[in-house]
Amino acid sequence: MKGAWATGAAVALTATLTACSVESEGGDAPDSSDIDFGLPEGEGEIVLGVIPGWDEGIVATELWHQALTSAGYTVTTQEFAEAGLLFEGLANGDVDVFLDGWLPITHATYMEEYGDQLEQLGEWNSNAALTVAVPAYVDQVNSLTELNDNAELFGGEIIGIEPSAGLTEAVQGAIPTYGITDLELKTSSTASMLSELDSAIAAEEPIVVTLWQPHWAYAKYDLKNLEDPEGSLGDVETINTLAHLGFSEEFADVSEALAKFKLSDDQLADLENTVFTDHEGDVPAGVTAWLGENDFSELIA
Repeated sequence: MKGAWATGAAVALTATLTACSVESEGGDAPDSSDIDFGLPEGEGEIVLGVIPGWDEGIVATELWHQALTSAGYTVTTQEFAEAGLLFEGLANGDVDVFLDGWLPITHATYMEEYGDQLEQLGEWNSNAALTVAVPAYVDQVNSLTELNDNAELFGGEIIGIEPSAGLTEAVQGAIPTYGITDLELKTSSTASMLSELDSAIAAEEPIVVTLWQPHWAYAKYDLKNLEDPEGSLGDVETINTLAHLGFSEEFADVSEALAKFKLSDDQLADLENTVFTDHEGDVPAGVTAWLGENDFSELIA
C-alpha cells in the first residue's frame, strides 16, 4: 500500500504542507466532549500526519485527534500526497506523529533513510498484509499463478492504486515472478481502484485489484485474496506509530499512551465500517459515533 518515493518527486515539502494542510480544529465536527478518553490533561501543539486513501491510518488518526483535543492539546491533521514527503516532514519535526507506518517491509526504504531521526512508539495492529484480490464469485482464479492464463477475463488489466505506493512496487515485482505478461498494472489512485471495484461487483463482473488488509472493503464486499505461493507480496506486517526524535521527551504522557494503543482486526474493521459505510466517509462523525459505543481508554489500557 504504502510506499516508496514517487519517481522524480521534486515537490518542495513546504509547498506540500501548504497545499495539503487540513485544519481539523473546531468547525462542524461532532461534539466528543462528553467522551472520557482516559488521557491525562496536557497542553501544546501536536501535528498528526496522514495520507488520503490509507483508511486505517485515517480512522486511527481521527481517533487520536479527538482524544488529544479532549485532553487539552491543540491538534492539527496534516495531509500528504506522498509517503516520502510525510516521512521527510516527520524526520524534520514538521510532523509530530504518524500512525500508519508499515514495518518491517513496506516502509523499509523510509526507515533506512530517516530511521535515526524517528521514534518507533509501538505497533497497534500486528496483522497487516499486501494483497491482490478478486470478488469471491470469480471462481476461475484462486492464485497469482493462474492470473496470466485468465488475462482476457479481466480485460488485460490489474487495477492498482497510486504509482508510488509500496503495494504497487510489490505487485510490480510479483508480475515477472508469476510470468504475468498479458495483464497490465493500471495505476491511478486508491479512490479510483475502489470505485472500479464497486462498479464491477454491482454488475457482477470479474475484476482483479491490488489491496491490503486490514481494509473496510473486506467487510463491505465478499473478496478472495489470490494465493501467493512465492511470497512475492511479503509477509504479515505490523502497523506502527512513529514520531520525530525527541517527541517522547516533549510529550511524555502522550508518548506513553500511544505506545499502549492497540486496535484488533475486529475493532478496526468495525471502526472503518462505521466511518465509510454507516457514515458514508464522514470521518469525524463516524469516529465519534464509534467512540460512543467503544471505550477509548480500553484501547490504551
